[in-house]
Amino acid sequence: MDSIQENLISWNNSLVASIPVAGLLSRNSVAYKWKAPFRCWLLREAAFWRITDLLTQSYALHQQGHCLGARILLRSAFETLATLIYLNHNIRQVVDDKLNFHLFSQETVALALGSRDGSTAYVAVNVLKMLDRGDKRYPGLRSLYESLSESAHPNYEGLVSGYSKPDHDEYATHFSNRWMRRHGEQHLRSIDLCMMSFHAEYDTVWTLLMERLEGWIVANDARLEATKNDLHG
Repeated sequence: MDSIQENLISWNNSLVASIPVAGLLSRNSVAYKWKAPFRCWLLREAAFWRITDLLTQSYALHQQGHCLGARILLRSAFETLATLIYLNHNIRQVVDDKLNFHLFSQETVALALGSRDGSTAYVAVNVLKMLDRGDKRYPGLRSLYESLSESAHPNYEGLVSGYSKPDHDEYATHFSNRWMRRHGEQHLRSIDLCMMSFHAEYDTVWTLLMERLEGWIVANDARLEATKNDLHG
């Protein structure tokens, strides 16, 4: 069993089954009378469920030799990683007094309930905006995502290059599925990079930031109460 498979099994066994509101209120009754901190927990755990699901399927498809589907799923996994990075960045901005808490609360609504097809009342945060934020924290993340996107779309990489190769000597084009030959070895390294980055953001960064956010809310609760109707946060 390789390290990726071992980590995926560990991740699946670590997925949170529920978030009891009573438990959060017991943890910090002042902080969790506000909805934004709860949504931070919701987003963190939903992201963990999603990226575990995506990477498990991506790994399985790669093991079966289906590299195109594996890359498309990995692309979605990097979007999920970017969502958690973006959330953590915004929490950091609040506790550093660089982002209004009520605006932050609205941002958590958009992250949790946003859509692009009008199925919810809120507009989703642009994924490229989140990826750009992620690239500032992990340089190269955006370029890796763009490479995966070329595979997901029927551009040159995803269509002609993925399935054909010219033979200039014979003046012919030969067709075959070239995905594993072109990307198979690199795919596992990309999964490993995605997992390591997500683990750091989920287990270390988010945990420390949430403790700071809870303390910040307690210290600023009176001011937040006085301004809560300004932005309906």
